[in-house]
Amino acid sequence: MNAWERVRKVIAAGDAVRTVAEVLGLDDAGRREVARELPGHIGAARQEAHERHERRQAKVSQAEELAMKEFVRAETARGVSSDEAHRNWRMSGRHNRRSFTVDWRERDRWIEPMRVAGAGTLGGAAAVATWLYRRDFARWGAVTELGPLLQVITARPAEWQADLAVRLALRLRGTRAQARDDSAALALELLRRTGAVPPDHDPLVVAWVSTPPDLEGDPLTEHLVHRVFEAEGVGRALRDERLDAPEHDRDRRSWLLALRDLADAGRVSRDLLVDGCVRRFLLGGNAADLRFFVRLHELLDPAPSQERSRDYLRLLPAAPGPVAELALKQLRRAGGLSGDEVNEAVEALLFRAEGKLVRAGLALLDQAARDAGDDLDHLAPALASAFLCESYEAQERAVRLAAKYAGRFSPIGAEAVREAATVLPGDLVARLAEAYGEVDSPPVEADDFQAVPLPSFPTPTRRPFPSTRDDLAGIHRYLDVAVAFERWLDAFVRNPAARKAAGDKRGRPGQEELYRRRHWSRPEQWIEALLREAADPGQEPTTCEPEPGMSRDRLPGPETLALPQWAVLLRCAEIHAALKAGELPPYLLATPTLTSGHIDPAVLVDRLEGYEQAGVRALSADLQQALLRLPREADPDVMGRAGRLTSEAGVTLARWLKERPEPAMRVDWSHAGGDYTHDRQPGEQSPRLRPRILLEPTGMELVDALLADPHCWSRDDSAAMAYWRLVLPSDREAVAMYLVPSLLPLQERPVYLQERVTELFHQDGPVGEGLALLIACLLAEHFWHHTPERGQELLLRAVAAGCLPAAECGRQLGLILRRASVKLSRVTESLDACARKGAHREVWEIMTGLLPVYLPGPGERAHSGHTQALTFAGEAARRADARGPLPVISEIAARKGTSGFVRAARRLHERLGGG
Repeated sequence: MNAWERVRKVIAAGDAVRTVAEVLGLDDAGRREVARELPGHIGAARQEAHERHERRQAKVSQAEELAMKEFVRAETARGVSSDEAHRNWRMSGRHNRRSFTVDWRERDRWIEPMRVAGAGTLGGAAAVATWLYRRDFARWGAVTELGPLLQVITARPAEWQADLAVRLALRLRGTRAQARDDSAALALELLRRTGAVPPDHDPLVVAWVSTPPDLEGDPLTEHLVHRVFEAEGVGRALRDERLDAPEHDRDRRSWLLALRDLADAGRVSRDLLVDGCVRRFLLGGNAADLRFFVRLHELLDPAPSQERSRDYLRLLPAAPGPVAELALKQLRRAGGLSGDEVNEAVEALLFRAEGKLVRAGLALLDQAARDAGDDLDHLAPALASAFLCESYEAQERAVRLAAKYAGRFSPIGAEAVREAATVLPGDLVARLAEAYGEVDSPPVEADDFQAVPLPSFPTPTRRPFPSTRDDLAGIHRYLDVAVAFERWLDAFVRNPAARKAAGDKRGRPGQEELYRRRHWSRPEQWIEALLREAADPGQEPTTCEPEPGMSRDRLPGPETLALPQWAVLLRCAEIHAALKAGELPPYLLATPTLTSGHIDPAVLVDRLEGYEQAGVRALSADLQQALLRLPREADPDVMGRAGRLTSEAGVTLARWLKERPEPAMRVDWSHAGGDYTHDRQPGEQSPRLRPRILLEPTGMELVDALLADPHCWSRDDSAAMAYWRLVLPSDREAVAMYLVPSLLPLQERPVYLQERVTELFHQDGPVGEGLALLIACLLAEHFWHHTPERGQELLLRAVAAGCLPAAECGRQLGLILRRASVKLSRVTESLDACARKGAHREVWEIMTGLLPVYLPGPGERAHSGHTQALTFAGEAARRADARGPLPVISEIAARKGTSGFVRAARRLHERLGGG
């Protein structure tokens, strides 16, 4: 057996250790032979491993099948039904997949021997570096065993090993795929073993800090420790480092402690580490990526330093909050700031968004004023910056400071303070004028809002329902699949010859798959079954017997899918059963007369009159679907004709026209602990929606099923939803209730949900919480497949169609803000855009519903979002010229205090005509 045959054999066995022995035993000729054969063997090695895995899996699956049959046999011997036995097998845990599955990693056992063989036989270091990380060798799961590779690599010359170490280090990219291979671990280990100088490469440093630190004994420390502060990605890798290890990882040492101990031992200068942190802060980054360096800086606790003050000043305006706080702390410790530096620091802090830093800036201004001499003119720019703060509290405190030190400003400084005060609210201007004299009134901001007409949208007309076709060629050629489906059903029932011809064209191939299914859950499957039954009545294939316990009724249970879709399938099953029994009527009652899904009441009376003349009994589901498709009002003459019908179906129709059942509907929000008891109750990260449809039972199966509580856990794709508007064309709020469960969670929301909601604007029936919630949620959503403009268009279309329940939409928006982790800014931006496109009155109505829900209730504290909501509401009220007090606003406006929240409520109260 030659060299290649021996190596190929151990590769096929998936044995990396034996591959090492074979490779190290080769002479030069043998190594060249193996190196020549390896690249062409990749495909064959993979195929052999996969086939071996599949054979093992087939054997294990066969064992599982035998175990299941034995279990079912034992259960049925005890008198358990076959269906129940199968269910018990699934529930018993004996079918645990791990017991009947070959480890999927077996498929990849060929990879490591191939890599070892290449590392030991290929000539150049560049070739080996490329070979080790070919795409062919990608696999799932991290590789942790480096022993075999290191054995063949360390058998090569030292210079060659160092060259490979550097090449492997430069190949690092810091990608997710790298975390699943051994590229980082191998590169670091070879650099340590060979003593090669690590290349200047950021991913190498990230790889180094991603391993537990052993800085005292690690030869890489002297080369890489100073790069920790410069390499991109280090902060991200160390963002979770703490002084105290987490409970699940007590043995892992912290890099924070390791670096501090290195400085304490004199291995590295403490100043070098501190300067490195400051340099990292100046390079920028987000708070999470700089968290490690903030903690390290605090741990090192550097002495006050005037030399670093300039750098700390540069960090105040834009660095993340924790970095800015650290910089301010160091500036206070160092002291000795000049007037210009105080102004720079105060100006930087006062324009921060964090209230803590704004207050710190005012405290710094106060301290600087106390420490200065009699002339404070150099602090006038800092006071001007304080007056520009968005926070009323900050402005008020700045006015107090200005008044406190008014006597220490020269006339020129006092004039500068007066000029800066023109941006303050009127009450604060008055207080400042007591100390500085008259202050000019603030300039009035120009209002760029102009009311415009609503945009026009094409309104779908209710056209007569298209005539049926005789060819029954299928429904997929039509854009509106629901309309096409109704046409197909009507044509199938009306034309016996056409359905027979269409069924004959299908032939017999493919029927086994259809009849082996436990349920037919799509209309297309029922169409196939109807055509096959029409072609060969009663000839269901005997070779396609259902599994034990499988019902011959292929209709899924109503609890397994959304009820509007179940209603579609129920009609199919009813027609299929009538066809098999030879009791198919001459035509259907429920075929719409309009593309909206409605049936002209006069036409339905005609159809039932025809049934009575021919002595035909109405199909139950077909009749009930027809009733649900009637408009909400009928001509008295038609009602009179219906009253003269004598059949059971005719009497049912007359009763329906006289007194149509009207369900009560609402949406309940709930969470894991139970229902929310009131609107202001705070929510959780994963709220649940429970649509409710309440109706006294009518005794009609389909009507009672459709006008009952939807299954909240249903998930139906958009193809199924396309049928729903035709099922309940006069109850669009009920259809909305069936769409509500698709709203949460966001990532599972059907892409075409907005299209389904838009269709409801042109259907019939009252609107309420369901449609309001759909519009509100889609308006607030900013997701990858749903831009803000799409949500705005949806609301504008609802306004144009005259079916926007605006106040209820606002209430649902308030609940979404409380309970679904949606940002207020997203909502107000979209509402502002809608107001500017002509819906300004409706936007105000929305805010009247939103504020009572969103604003803080008893025991809750107001935050900036509440103030922003009041400010936006004030603007919406002005645009709509709204009048009339809102109780929730009147209550807040009557409170004592001068917070921004209370002042915003007072302004809105005054705008609405309050006292």
